[in-house]
Amino acid sequence: MTNTPNPTACLLIIGDEILSGRTQDAHLKFFGERLAAMGIGLSEVRVLPDVESRIIEALNAMRSAYTYVFTTGGIGPTHDDITTPCVAKAFGRKVIRHPDAERDLRAYYGDRTNDARLRMAEVPDGAGVSLIENHISVAPGYRIENVFVMAGVPTVTRAMFDAVAPTLKGGDPVYSQSVDAHVREGDIAADLSAIQNAHPHVAIGSYPFMRLDKLGTSIVARSTDKATIAAVIAKVAAAMRVLGGEPIIGPSP
Repeated sequence: MTNTPNPTACLLIIGDEILSGRTQDAHLKFFGERLAAMGIGLSEVRVLPDVESRIIEALNAMRSAYTYVFTTGGIGPTHDDITTPCVAKAFGRKVIRHPDAERDLRAYYGDRTNDARLRMAEVPDGAGVSLIENHISVAPGYRIENVFVMAGVPTVTRAMFDAVAPTLKGGDPVYSQSVDAHVREGDIAADLSAIQNAHPHVAIGSYPFMRLDKLGTSIVARSTDKATIAAVIAKVAAAMRVLGGEPIIGPSP
């Protein structure tokens, strides 16, 4: 474990279909877990409509606030795929057709190639732009400085992430462990505050549940230090027993 703070990341999920409820998000859990394993903290997530001003504002705010920004959605062939023009405006650049992307798309689609499909070869111009490989459906994503622009289709998004993961500079992996018991949050809250104060470098989350018609609480400890997690979980379990609970401790990280 190092003393250097871990890199941070933000995820921008772009698309009216997510906000309308028509499409269920499949990205948050994936990015959260993969980045944590790499020692990159997913610190913020925004779901944005297909509105130019909102996308540009979010991009400019997030790329200056976090080490990495990942976007999903809005780089397809239709009129409502506006992510690339928004990224270009956020960086003060023009949109160009990338020659390598155009070549690959023409080879993939053959005589079905048209202007709409070639929109998927568009990227912002200038330095610091590189394509992100898409081995599933060819149309690439791209990186511009610390922003990674990816497709919205989950299988393609994950393939693109796998392609860029080796280029990301991570930190100490973040581990977690849980302990559950039929103890109410309000009863254990004071104990949790004391434990949190004693271990400020561990993130302790409290999550109520209902099982077998009984209320209970699941406590999750997250840290880069496995030994500290174990100490926190042991203290929480002891507090649960005092309150009459029978703690169930999850697997060690």
